[in-house]
Amino acid sequence: MKTKDLIALGIPRGEPLETAKRACQAAARDGLKKRRIQFSIQAVAKNPESHVHDPLFGSLAQMLIDSVHYQNAKLRGAYRTPGGSEIGPSSTPHESAPWHQWGENLESTSIEQMRNACALPVAVAGALMPDAHLGYGLPIGGVLATANAVIPYAVGVDIACRVKLSVLDLPVSALDRQRDNLKQALMGETNFGIGGSFKKPRRHSVMDEDWGVTKITKTLKDKAWSQLGTSGSGNHFVEYGSLEILDSGLPIETGTYLAVLSHSGSRGTGAAICNEYSRIAQRQCRNLQHAHRHLAWLDMDKSEGQEYWAAMELMGKYASANHDCIHRHIADHLGVRSRWTVENHHNFAWKEVHQGRELIVHRKGATPAAAGDLGIIPGSMASPCYLVRGLGNESSLRSAAHGAGRVMSRTTAKKKFNWHDTNKLLADRGVELISAGIDEVPGVYKDINEVMAAQSDLVEPIGRFHPKIVKMAPSGERPED
Repeated sequence: MKTKDLIALGIPRGEPLETAKRACQAAARDGLKKRRIQFSIQAVAKNPESHVHDPLFGSLAQMLIDSVHYQNAKLRGAYRTPGGSEIGPSSTPHESAPWHQWGENLESTSIEQMRNACALPVAVAGALMPDAHLGYGLPIGGVLATANAVIPYAVGVDIACRVKLSVLDLPVSALDRQRDNLKQALMGETNFGIGGSFKKPRRHSVMDEDWGVTKITKTLKDKAWSQLGTSGSGNHFVEYGSLEILDSGLPIETGTYLAVLSHSGSRGTGAAICNEYSRIAQRQCRNLQHAHRHLAWLDMDKSEGQEYWAAMELMGKYASANHDCIHRHIADHLGVRSRWTVENHHNFAWKEVHQGRELIVHRKGATPAAAGDLGIIPGSMASPCYLVRGLGNESSLRSAAHGAGRVMSRTTAKKKFNWHDTNKLLADRGVELISAGIDEVPGVYKDINEVMAAQSDLVEPIGRFHPKIVKMAPSGERPED
């Protein structure tokens, strides 16, 4: 059957459409006539729950049940609120929270996920950033304000992931004249990959914090210490580059400087916390549709909500400590000091006042952009990173994008790109790549300049960082982002 015919029968684009095509081919091989196949497809589209055990169309039925397109209409069904009351057909229907979108031609799945999140009974307002793409529960680039509830997967797996920029007390010419020394510092003082750790653990005051705030953080302290100062995998990086300061209202004068930029988070410790409290939230939100289990929330008036919040705050300090170790050890290796630093994080929840009341604002792959806030918005290994100042736009819940945003999956990237063409592009841009996976090459990301143009009412650019020496996890590492 043709694509347009399947869409006309109620099959949404994406994986459901591909699954439907395979089901049609299998049915034809089994001898079913076209009209019978059409009838079956239409029946599955209307009521997939009744066909999950069908030998030919069961996989399609299950795909539709799990599809955000199919579940969107059902998300307004019965829910159990944090206080335990039911919201369902017999009570006052919950109206979806208002939300705003920045950028055009965003993935339809990320838009559907944003709609679904705003249909939650605890949702108050939302925003979708121009770097948005599909995530678990809340899309990457999604901002969601809730009333007295925290959603672990709306924070994300890599809790408190962040970027940090330090201006080093070295001339920009050192990128050429001292390149070997810079690379040695980068190779010796950074560690990438799943389970990455240093033979001699780094030291930082964050390990003197109270790791007994929850049972799980207590058990994870040793693991966290072993990975202190490491960078993980996926889209995490440490790189040198030239930084152009364009604004005279900063503690550093306008001009061009040598800087180091890093992107990393709370590593396996943060992921373990997210998964543990998401399981607890899913048990408490029993009436939440299965396809939206990653939108399960915790009541902030209950012990589980308070425990998660304490663990999340600790991960904020730990992720910041990781960057502090990276930048400090690189500077010490080079025998220089840091002249100025900027740091901001995403994958976090904040208590903020909006609409005249305190709300929990989740920023998953989005950064704070209150008026005057300084932030960093990376592009790719071959495109600029922008230093920005927030404009405090209330429509975005005072938020902005956290980067360029992916345009394709890692699987697709591995099929589409090769190192021969990539290395030529990097050479043309004056970038030396020490290590990375082919699924992190420039072509997998949106044009950062287009992303910045789409959020000109959210932030103003005050500087640009141009990558020159880049290190990421080696090819073949499983992504951790």
